[in-house]
Amino acid sequence: MKNFYSGFVSLIGRPNVGKSTLMNHLIGEKISIVTAKPQTTRNQIRTILTGEDYQIVFIDTPGVHIPKTKLGTFMVKSALNTLNEVDAVIYMVEPKLHKGGIPEGDKAILDKLGSVKTPVFLAINKTDITAKPELLNVISAYSQAYSFREIVPLSALTGDNTAALLTALRGVLEVGPMYFPEDQITDQPERQITAEIIREKVLTFLQEEIPHGVAVEIMKFKERAAKGKTPPLVTIEATLYCERDSHKAIIIGKQGAMLKKIGQTARRDIEALLGSPVFLELWVKVKKNWRDSDFLLKNFGYNELN
Repeated sequence: MKNFYSGFVSLIGRPNVGKSTLMNHLIGEKISIVTAKPQTTRNQIRTILTGEDYQIVFIDTPGVHIPKTKLGTFMVKSALNTLNEVDAVIYMVEPKLHKGGIPEGDKAILDKLGSVKTPVFLAINKTDITAKPELLNVISAYSQAYSFREIVPLSALTGDNTAALLTALRGVLEVGPMYFPEDQITDQPERQITAEIIREKVLTFLQEEIPHGVAVEIMKFKERAAKGKTPPLVTIEATLYCERDSHKAIIIGKQGAMLKKIGQTARRDIEALLGSPVFLELWVKVKKNWRDSDFLLKNFGYNELN
């Protein structure tokens, strides 16, 4: 009987370097939300890639940054806690140097990696928009700073050279079980992914500090048969929590226009995810300073601060 190989792989890096885009590309489905804003991912998101003789469970983590709130502390701990508990680490960076050297934020991550015994692969993203001399300078700087198992330049957006990364990861997997059914691509509940899709639209359409002060709670998620419709209609009710009354007014928008825009675009993505028609209803409520409240953080699912 042919051996089967499996393992867990963590993706780490600074905010907005393309970790979620890479994971979505590897899986072939949109599981992690993606926006142009930093700190989009708040929780660990697990996705599963199953091949003929292997299974890789990817853990997409929040971007590593200097936290300013308890939520930020949770996000950073969530990213770093995985490093010694997985079979491999993908450390993703942008192909940019600061004054000829590695940016300070990446130096801090490299310091954390110094105590990691897990094989670390460096993925240099955005090669589709990077000149070769610049890329070579980045490879040189990082290869001198840390002993990576392998350095793989790639484009998470186009998929260029992502196959080489998979081949490299496949090489460190050990014989093991199939942890998830071969047709399963994530361990995230549909309710959780739905909440994240709604939050993605808030991040996309709103500016400045407002999006990062928003949490989404699914209040109702129910399937019911609709006349002449197969599959069934899914009714979803969600509450968007923000920190200020002025933010609530902006999220709702003039005559409800912004909230309607958020709902319409979220509904399309949720219908694609579920493969069913969706009736989505959104409300907005104020929960002042929820990002610094242990109780509210736990209530919204960010409950592993210790």
